[in-house]
Amino acid sequence: TLFRSADRGSEDGAAAELNSVMATAEEDMFHDIVMSDERFHGEGFQEGFSEGRHAGLSEGYQYGALNGAKIGSEIGCYLGFVLTWRCLLHTCTVDDVKHSKKLKTLDSLEGMIHKFTWDDPTNDQLQENLDKIRGKFKQVCSLLNIPTDFLLAKDGGGLSF
Repeated sequence: TLFRSADRGSEDGAAAELNSVMATAEEDMFHDIVMSDERFHGEGFQEGFSEGRHAGLSEGYQYGALNGAKIGSEIGCYLGFVLTWRCLLHTCTVDDVKHSKKLKTLDSLEGMIHKFTWDDPTNDQLQENLDKIRGKFKQVCSLLNIPTDFLLAKDGGGLSF
């Protein structure tokens, strides 16, 4: 009888342990169901964040390339303007104060263009320097009696003043 009660005790312990395991399994199953929303939300967030980051980088690259090309074209136009007018003014035989002021202002604009930083788009002074160049260009145009609102020629053949 002693062995029987020991066997019965171990059977009761095994049954209790089995019940405990089943309860834990049921709790885990319900826990997984309840927490699946949170888990899927987290996974969806990570996936969306990754895709958004990739799309943002691609869009930012395209935007930067487009605006960089516009700024480069604008600065190149200013430099071509300076070089052309310097040649025109050097061939001119008039030697007065206005003429020398025009040349000094052209030299100043050319110096600003050459000092303009191209390679650092994070430069805080990039826009400020570009605005200074635009202002100096307007000053040069004023000295040369040239309208600053020139446009590209309609036939695509060059600039029209």
